[in-house]
Amino acid sequence: WYNRLYINFTLRRHIFFFLLQTYFPATLMVMLSWVSFWIDRRAVPARVSLGITTVLTMSTIITGVNASMPRVSYIKAVDIYLWVSFVFVFLSVLEYAAVNYLSTVQDRRERKMRERARSQSLACTCGISHTRTMTMLDGTYSEADTNSLAGYTEDPMGPEEEQEMHGMSEKPEHMVVHLSVSSESTATKKKRSLRTLNIIQNTHAIDKYSRMIFPGSYIFFNLIYWSVYC
Repeated sequence: WYNRLYINFTLRRHIFFFLLQTYFPATLMVMLSWVSFWIDRRAVPARVSLGITTVLTMSTIITGVNASMPRVSYIKAVDIYLWVSFVFVFLSVLEYAAVNYLSTVQDRRERKMRERARSQSLACTCGISHTRTMTMLDGTYSEADTNSLAGYTEDPMGPEEEQEMHGMSEKPEHMVVHLSVSSESTATKKKRSLRTLNIIQNTHAIDKYSRMIFPGSYIFFNLIYWSVYC
């Protein structure tokens, strides 16, 4: 028989310090990167600067944590959390790159459609019959009738109408001015309709899905992470 002394050391790490210094700032940076999903996709400087700022801040946090901890050959739990957060921030920047590219392609298509519609409207304006136009300039028809002259055909003219045509041919400027006014009115209507469509379709579909996918996936990652390492 001999006497023995048992010593049991119980080590506990206070995680509150690491929550304030590492986990909480990293979570805030990830949430800050989601703000770009609610910014207008045409505000390129705002979204690009926000994305670059969050990426640089995350890289600074990762560098500071690695410098304050001892160098080991295995992956730590804090490294997993920080690198996953960095991936989320980086994906938000790539998301805006995809949105900007697709919006540029969509704007090109809309521009081509506008040019085609404008050329068709000019072709329809050139096809107005002379008889109908002359009677319109005399004041017989209203402005609503002038906008729908493309579908009328030329009627046979009698001797009296030929005399009127001969008399009105001395004033060609009035015809050109009135047709330009009618074309301008239709152009302004098209511009107003296109502006309303641009306001409605201002937010891209990728931004709408990203508002739900990014927070949901990050919350799911946090549930798995804290259930494993706590």
